[in-house]
Amino acid sequence: MYSTRSGLILGFHGCDESIATAVLNNQKNLKESDNNYDWLGHGIYFWEYSPDRALEYANFLKKHSSRAKKPIKIPAIIGAVIDLGYCFDLLDYGSLQLLKSSYDVFKSAWELTGRKLPENKTAGNSEDLLLRELDCAVFETLHGFRKTEGKTPYDSVRGVFWEGGPLYPNAGFREKDHIQICIRNPNCIKGIFLPREVNENYNKV
Repeated sequence: MYSTRSGLILGFHGCDESIATAVLNNQKNLKESDNNYDWLGHGIYFWEYSPDRALEYANFLKKHSSRAKKPIKIPAIIGAVIDLGYCFDLLDYGSLQLLKSSYDVFKSAWELTGRKLPENKTAGNSEDLLLRELDCAVFETLHGFRKTEGKTPYDSVRGVFWEGGPLYPNAGFREKDHIQICIRNPNCIKGIFLPREVNENYNKV
């Protein structure tokens, strides 16, 4: 009843400059991520209202390009005007309970076959769970059952994450807290743009 998100939001996507240019010139479309460790399942990822975080992530991918399918040579970002549509929003209590139920179904199915459940894991020197194999599998289970049961598919998934070290001593905030958007229906992306810089000369005497 209340899963449709009205209005438009801005999201930012980190990528290689060549990809950004091709997408902006309508020569390519952004491709969905289908890694088994994607935080919110498979889809096209954006940082909600955070171009700086998107660029930081693009720089991170360049630094670890040896592990990437398509290495980033020149980090860049593009902005998108997004309609979340029918959204599985993890800031909603009901969605969290539904995701928990999907985990229970997934866990039971895997135990019946004697398989070990995938795990969320840290990577490198980070203490954060950066490789979300369990979460990704649970999200894909959720979407798979909805398709099987003929229910309306979710256009997008939205989640908030606490990441990084404390912002300051005894802080309730972390250095990389963010809201991430996973677009499953590419028609939710209403426009693509090149982020602008602030006009410092505006209102100057």
